[in-house]
Amino acid sequence: MKTFAAVDLGASSGRVMAGRAGSGRLELTAVHRFPNDPVRAGGTLHWDILALYRGVLDGLRRAGPVDGIGIDSWAVDYGLLDATGALLGNPVHYRDARTDGVAATVPEEELYAVTGLQKLPFNTIYQLLAAVGTPQLEIARRLLMIPDLIAYWLTGEPGAEITNASTTQLLDVRSGTWATGLMETLGIRPALFPALRRPGEKIGRVLPELGLGATDVIAVGSHDTASAVVGVPAASEHFAYVSCGTWSLVGVELDAPVLTEASRLANFTNEGGVDGTIRYLRNVMGLWPLQECLREWGQPDLAGLLRAAAAQPAFGAVVDLDDPAFLPPGDMVRRICRQAGRELEPPAIVRCVVDSLALAHRRAVRQAQELSGRHVDAVHIVGGGARNELLCRLTADACGLPVLAGPVEATALGNVLVQARAAGAIGGDLSALRVLLRETQEIVRYEPRGDEAAWRAAERRVGSLTCG
Repeated sequence: MKTFAAVDLGASSGRVMAGRAGSGRLELTAVHRFPNDPVRAGGTLHWDILALYRGVLDGLRRAGPVDGIGIDSWAVDYGLLDATGALLGNPVHYRDARTDGVAATVPEEELYAVTGLQKLPFNTIYQLLAAVGTPQLEIARRLLMIPDLIAYWLTGEPGAEITNASTTQLLDVRSGTWATGLMETLGIRPALFPALRRPGEKIGRVLPELGLGATDVIAVGSHDTASAVVGVPAASEHFAYVSCGTWSLVGVELDAPVLTEASRLANFTNEGGVDGTIRYLRNVMGLWPLQECLREWGQPDLAGLLRAAAAQPAFGAVVDLDDPAFLPPGDMVRRICRQAGRELEPPAIVRCVVDSLALAHRRAVRQAQELSGRHVDAVHIVGGGARNELLCRLTADACGLPVLAGPVEATALGNVLVQARAAGAIGGDLSALRVLLRETQEIVRYEPRGDEAAWRAAERRVGSLTCG
């Protein structure tokens, strides 16, 4: 048995988990949790990256001696370094309005053919286009994605782990290399982007002055969804996954990208996965609207609200969670009620969000199968959404497929598994890692029991909605 620290930075909180792995054993313990609170300054929404780094260091010190450290985080955001390696300001939050209305001069069909990426307004490509001509970008000499920035501060070694690099819309999805021709066409300097590395590679040894011991930092699936997909305890390749938290990332695992026009129009993305796989998925708004409502309501008891929501009539109100009107923070209750067409009490709003999210899961799972040609026998829900019994049950009903919920900490487990394999504590391919997950982690099964006609009618209602 060896022990590994998994640093997992989410959009609302960070955590350091200690994972022990060995022959037939996989254990995970929470060491330290800390908030991730963005800060608005000068009209711009920033990540408080130094507070996050302090939380990481505190967690690593509490973890004690470990055999490796792996870091994952959300996608698309980055820090810029000057010629001395100093950070040029706090990274900007992907929900900031600076990318509103920003467009690339390259046709969307060409962008998709090169990168295979879903068009989202906050992709790194649009953030950089929004920053063109700013003094900060002009003097920058290096761009590091968030987990690569933390790894750089720990080791002094710059680099770009490929699963997170694939979310920039600046990586060639076929060759797995930076799309330098695309960058040059858009006026983005290729020299900003460091050498790529892959999950399982050693990044470097922790700097002695940090007092954390002589520990290796190991590249993992540094996009948290890439680690979460490793943590899906699937028994065959015929599975869909829903990595459910602030976002729901819904898709299938493939060997090659799907770059058809139908795939582009459906807004499906081809992101890099561990062991050269493709995460063919669609971003769905996830539990973000519910999180924002809870914040507006003063953080009431969620378990009680979910029980009350379960007693509400199905499809009493539905909204289109893919509507970009739900993307910004603040005023979420009003926006939901506006699209629903009437004022709703909190239990009805919660039921509306959960029904609507199950509908979005249904649509994405079915589209993923149709567009990829990959048949699905079961849907795995991992992440925080796996705790939400109502959501899991309704997703099974909506998809007409069994839902297997758990593990909740799939991202940290996937992080640990890649480290443990790199260190020789365990072996095998992704299938072998998933056997270990099934043998050691709690998984709850939900059988479908829904009325297909009712779900189809609800789909038609959502299709007719606009936020206005």
